Amino acid sequence: MIDQIASFFGSLPKELVTAIIAMIPIAELRGAIPWALASPPIGGGLTWPVAFFYAAIGNMIPVIPLLLFFEKFYRFLSRYSIFNRFFEWLFARTRKKGKLIEKYETIGLILFVGIPLPVTGAWTGALAAFLFGIRLKTAFPAIILGILMAGIIVTLASFGVINFLNFILH
Repeated sequence: MIDQIASFFGSLPKELVTAIIAMIPIAELRGAIPWALASPPIGGGLTWPVAFFYAAIGNMIPVIPLLLFFEKFYRFLSRYSIFNRFFEWLFARTRKKGKLIEKYETIGLILFVGIPLPVTGAWTGALAAFLFGIRLKTAFPAIILGILMAGIIVTLASFGVINFLNFILH
């Protein structure tokens, strides 16, 4: 998926492609940073500070609109049965994964976004903030801290994988 996105936006600067990948749900930082750090033609070939910066900024961009408009979006679409069933599934899944947030609220939200596991990240964190009633002025800084934490973890993990591959291949 990341390769297809990068190919589609291939004529854009690698920094912008990194930010775009980080904006996409599921990919987010977990896809953007490794792609940005990988050498061309596989990735962007960016330095770690540049990769981290653009991935973090890209991952932050959707947070405010998600926090501000998710409820309106949900209310509008949930009138239709197909969307209502989707939201019921999504909410049940998020509540199940969001036990940490339910128990620890703000700290839980930071950790939920900041520990880069499948189905966690800024998008799911914003949804969880809505579901658990965490207000914008609390949720936004918590999600930003989580993004920075996840960015550090993914960058360090990416270096470990890249160094391991370089060791094996050379």
